[in-house]
Amino acid sequence: MNLLDPTRLHALHGRSLLTTHDWSTADLDTLLAVAARLEALDRSGHRLDVLRGELAYAMFFDNSTRTKSAWAGAAARLGMHPVVVDGSSTQVAHGETAEETGAMLGMNAHALGVRHDLILGEGNAFMRDVQRGIDDYLAATGDERVVPVVNLQCDVDHPTQSMADLLWLQEHFGGSVAGRRITVSWAYSPSYAKPLSVPQGVVSLLTRFGAHVTLAHPAGYDLLPEPMAWAAEGASESGGSFRVTDDMDHAFTGAEAVYPKSWGPLVMMRERVAANRAGDRVELAAIEQRALAHNAAHRDWICDERRMALTDDALYLHCLPADIGAEVSSGVMDRFRAEVAREANKKVYVVMALLAAAKVTDLATLLSGGV
Repeated sequence: MNLLDPTRLHALHGRSLLTTHDWSTADLDTLLAVAARLEALDRSGHRLDVLRGELAYAMFFDNSTRTKSAWAGAAARLGMHPVVVDGSSTQVAHGETAEETGAMLGMNAHALGVRHDLILGEGNAFMRDVQRGIDDYLAATGDERVVPVVNLQCDVDHPTQSMADLLWLQEHFGGSVAGRRITVSWAYSPSYAKPLSVPQGVVSLLTRFGAHVTLAHPAGYDLLPEPMAWAAEGASESGGSFRVTDDMDHAFTGAEAVYPKSWGPLVMMRERVAANRAGDRVELAAIEQRALAHNAAHRDWICDERRMALTDDALYLHCLPADIGAEVSSGVMDRFRAEVAREANKKVYVVMALLAAAKVTDLATLLSGGV
């Protein structure tokens, strides 16, 4: 099967990515193939600046290093002008609706990335409202520009991260994760109560591609029901499997890849919603401290040499930055430092593939260049 066939590529034209669940596995396969091809062309020195003079705008309502860099790097490689701003500096902070923001950005931007991940029930909904505002503006003005919206992490999913992880795993396993035993585990962190979207995105994506996925976490660290249902559904349809355990050792035993990552207690993540809506900064800070104290009761949930010895010579993954000495031992991180850097770099090409597939009308010609 030619994943880069013009017909398959055409199916991605004009598409936004707000969750991987919105896309079929066939379309995700094509997107991954585009990303792999763009990486090969980029590394061979090919010029890929087919979107010269266009504006790639991104709003970040949370901290970021790798994703900001990936957005800017992807846009620049395509010849676009990347602009990354703090979301709190926009008029959203002064009462502008998401639809209004979308309309304003739709006037000028040619692509939009958004990170809005801290408050459950708000981030993904905000992105969909922004997309509606952009689409309504373009339709009302007869503007035929394509302005895709890319989820750069929300409360439900982190699709560019999980797609980068899948791309890296496919490369590591020789092309496919089908039948591979992959563990996604909570791990202790003494820093802030991190969003749920990375583990949710990974388990709900990998199960769709035939992986045998184990999710491990202590009591109280459940994920949202919807992505859990997606993971179970994906496993059933792909021939993979999905199980949940509260035993980290059991989850690591026999695994071929492990992804130990901290996230906040679900009940406290939900408490943030009311505090955020009330604008109660004092209560938000108090919730954060309670979450960290809850984390501290599980300091033994660490990916260390003992646990790695339980695996089947597993690959270690992390979205970075990892809390060394808490989530992962320094020895394990030192062993896999080059691998997690390569994993992180895949995000550049996933974002690049999303922008190119959505906007370049003759993408097959670009991708046909020799390497």
